[in-house]
Amino acid sequence: MRNYRLDNQWDVELSFEEDGTTTACQARLVGDRAPAAHGYGQAQRNTADRPVYRLGEELAASRALRALAQQLRAQADGDIGDVNRRPAYPDY
Repeated sequence: MRNYRLDNQWDVELSFEEDGTTTACQARLVGDRAPAAHGYGQAQRNTADRPVYRLGEELAASRALRALAQQLRAQADGDIGDVNRRPAYPDY
């Protein structure tokens, strides 16, 4: 395996909004060379349940990160297709 020096760093920024029963999360990549990608996730608390905001944040964040990952995968598949001049069929 070769040693490659990567001069690129992406960070994930999570932003939350809560209104008492709904928690929403935006996930986005930040960095000088990070692709413009973002994901959205939401969690809804049953009004009969105790308000434990951490649980709503965890669920909303996991859904936002999944959406972000799916968007990145779709971009990568498209880029692979562009480079190879044929559709990409990567293993999942």
